[in-house]
Amino acid sequence: MTTASTDADAAETTREAAMPDTAQPAPPDPTPGAGDLAWFTEVAREHSTALVRYFARRGPRQDAEDLAAEVFATAWRRRDDVPREAVLPWLYRTAGFTLANHRRKHVDLPVDEVPETGSARVAEDPELSALFDAELRGALESVGERDRRILLLHAWEGLDGEELAAVLEISRSGADAALSRARKRLREAWGERLSF
Repeated sequence: MTTASTDADAAETTREAAMPDTAQPAPPDPTPGAGDLAWFTEVAREHSTALVRYFARRGPRQDAEDLAAEVFATAWRRRDDVPREAVLPWLYRTAGFTLANHRRKHVDLPVDEVPETGSARVAEDPELSALFDAELRGALESVGERDRRILLLHAWEGLDGEELAAVLEISRSGADAALSRARKRLREAWGERLSF
C-alpha cells in the first residue's frame, strides 16, 4: 500500500466523520417554536370562555378563571399530546380532572370516613345548586355521578357524538349509548319524583 493511497483513505475517513449522518433524526427541540405559540394563542382565544363557563357552572365562580388557567397551563405543557382535531374535548376532559383535584383539596374527611360513592357530595354540589328547578335537581341527584356528568356535558357544553366520546375516552357508539342510557335513567328518575 502506498503512502498516497493511505493519505487518500485517511482523508475520506475524515470527510465521512465530518459529514452528519442523514439517517439519524435530530433530537426534538424542547423549546417552543413560533408555531406552538401561535397554536396555543389561538386555542386560548377560542376556548377560554367555554372553560371559564364550565368551571363557573360546577364550582365557586371566584375559582373559575384560576381553574381554566390551570387547564391551559396543562395544555401548554402537554401541547404535543393535544389532538389538533379535538382540542375542546381534550380541554374538557382535562378540566374534569382539574375540577376533581380542586374538590379533593377542599374535602377534610378522615380516610376511614371517605364515602365509596359521590353521594355525600351531592348536597353541596355546585352543578346541582345551579339548577333552579327542584324536581330536575332531585332527579339529577338520583342518577349516578357518571350519568350526571354525561348529561351536563351534553346539555351545558353542547357535546355529543365524537366530542363526547373524546371527553369520555370511549368510542362514538359507546358515547351515544351512554348518553341514551343517562337520558333514560333521568326520565325514569323524573317520572318517579312526579308520581308522588
